[in-house]
Amino acid sequence: MSAKVATGRGPGQSALSFLLGELKPKGKLLTPFNVITAPIILAGIAFIIVRFAKGLGAVTNLSQEFPWGIWIGFDVVTGVAFAGGAYVITVAVYVFGIKRFHPIARATVLSGFLAYAFYTGALMLDLGRPWNIVNPIIGNEFGVNSVMFLVAWHFMLYLMAEFVEFSPAITEWLGLKKVRRIASGLTLGAVILGFTLSFLHQSGLGALFLLAKGKIHPLWYSEFLPVQFLVSSVFAGMSMMIVEGSISHRVFKHRVDAEHGAAHRDILFGVAKIAVGAMFAYLGMQGIVVIHGAHAGDLATGWGAWWLLEVVGFVAVPMLVFAAGIRRRSVPTIVTASVLTGLGIILNRLNVSVIAFKWYEPHHYVPAIGEYVVTAAVICAEIWAFRWIVLRMPVLGRDAGEVRE
Repeated sequence: MSAKVATGRGPGQSALSFLLGELKPKGKLLTPFNVITAPIILAGIAFIIVRFAKGLGAVTNLSQEFPWGIWIGFDVVTGVAFAGGAYVITVAVYVFGIKRFHPIARATVLSGFLAYAFYTGALMLDLGRPWNIVNPIIGNEFGVNSVMFLVAWHFMLYLMAEFVEFSPAITEWLGLKKVRRIASGLTLGAVILGFTLSFLHQSGLGALFLLAKGKIHPLWYSEFLPVQFLVSSVFAGMSMMIVEGSISHRVFKHRVDAEHGAAHRDILFGVAKIAVGAMFAYLGMQGIVVIHGAHAGDLATGWGAWWLLEVVGFVAVPMLVFAAGIRRRSVPTIVTASVLTGLGIILNRLNVSVIAFKWYEPHHYVPAIGEYVVTAAVICAEIWAFRWIVLRMPVLGRDAGEVRE
């Protein structure tokens, strides 16, 4: 039987003319989204130029006392957690054979790939001597005993694994049938490698902060930080998938057929159940940390109130909202729970890396306006890239994996 390949390239069309055609905008340029995000991206580029021309001090409020700001705490430490959905869904689909998640697999992998690509790029902004980032790759000053080395290598290898996982969609877009078969054959290996790497570097991000004992408030510091980061990346990724999936199926509904549109609702509830299980385990760990660390007295302080807001307000409450939404089969309810969970993840990662870091100092780090603008620009640019790819490649619904022998 012949293969039917979903491709954007027409018969007889050269690859060059096709690619040049794909660079042209599709649809209106003056949309509300473009009007809002384009100036943010341009302002971010301006701040980035100043940062590389005059150094970190010209754009940021970083100092020797607070060397890591929101470019690390939000762009990297938080952003990577939100990309956790990719490794969970791909291993569910390609290793455990849970086919009902297959329609969202490509969108999830794409989202994860872009998150790592953009946030790794943002990491360059925070390095005082960014040209030294090649050292771990070329073997100069390997530092193999460093947690930072482990995270750097895993980021790089995981980016490659996710590119391989997404490569069948690129080959279908380009109409490369033979290459597509090779790319599909590599998918399972890439998924297993990516899953292993994710387990290690998601926990590795938490392990980075084990080195800061005494500098992070006791309510947020514990030897379980690597495990907490790993488990929280599961429900962070699930929440991002629910929010992103709901928006994508509304914005790109013309690329989703009725069959996949109906299945999407059941997929969201399946993803929400995974989030609830991970959040329950996370809450148990937080309770154990407080009890074993004898931190109950700290809960009566102002920092204790802040910790309770994070754990109760943005983990326990969303978990219950998730459960209510699943029981009532209400998509708006689980989307609400996802938004609350996402806010909780942001709060937790910023508490560990920025807010509760050196909490005892009289003068604390406050991000400069340039740091906010660049962070917003990175997020907007990532959304533009996601939109550009989804509008051209087979990523959603019937477009995803339409090859049938």
